[in-house]
Amino acid sequence: MLVSEVLRAKGDLVFTAAPTETIGAVAAMLFARRVGAMVVVEGDREVVGIVAERDIVRVVAETGGAGLSRPVSECMTREVFYAEPSETVDVLLERMTDRRVRHWPVCFEGRLIGIVSIGDLVKGKIAEATAEAEGLRAYIHAA
Repeated sequence: MLVSEVLRAKGDLVFTAAPTETIGAVAAMLFARRVGAMVVVEGDREVVGIVAERDIVRVVAETGGAGLSRPVSECMTREVFYAEPSETVDVLLERMTDRRVRHWPVCFEGRLIGIVSIGDLVKGKIAEATAEAEGLRAYIHAA
């Protein structure tokens, strides 16, 4: 199964935030949109980072509620890794596990085209295994 198949099933909507947004505002957006991470972009959708719930929890643990008024650029991960739509889910799951990252942006020809979570990938793997099992059952019953 390819990352492109997962994106096709879940959609290509990517929620973004500006680096100047406050951490509190981004936390509210994550909650309202029911997502665990947002890509941080500047200007014409140039990716400058990614911010996840873990980053916000770290700020609150270190600074208390006062940290929520800081810009998200202070807590975002600046080194963003990307997947390509042609990558296999297995390869991406391994990369995510190795780096202990749960959200991974997907780019094609330098353009952000989606984001996948480890949950999206696991859901895809389950769907693939289920389809394979159904195919085997149909083959056995036809024989």
